[in-house]
Amino acid sequence: MSKEFVENEIKVNPVVVFSKSYCPFCTKTKSLLAKHSAKHKVIELDLVQDGEAIQATLHEMTGQNTVPNIFIGGQFVGGNSDLQKLEKEGVLVEKLKACGAI
Repeated sequence: MSKEFVENEIKVNPVVVFSKSYCPFCTKTKSLLAKHSAKHKVIELDLVQDGEAIQATLHEMTGQNTVPNIFIGGQFVGGNSDLQKLEKEGVLVEKLKACGAI
């Protein structure tokens, strides 16, 4: 069930952030996306019913066991440091535009 949920969320949303509400790196990710007014869906794994199963599925799919898990245009981009790197390199806005998030 959780794999179908994850795949569907990635498919129907231009940007998806799998997060935890108390995570400072997740907060930085959400702030950066908000700065660009990017349409994005946040799924707080500590607040949803199957959060642990979803995180296990994400680990299986991406090899990353930490949050945030960020997908842009259906592609896994990594965590907060990866997103910040895209911003620093000047390619984040381009990726957000390409998937229709801005």
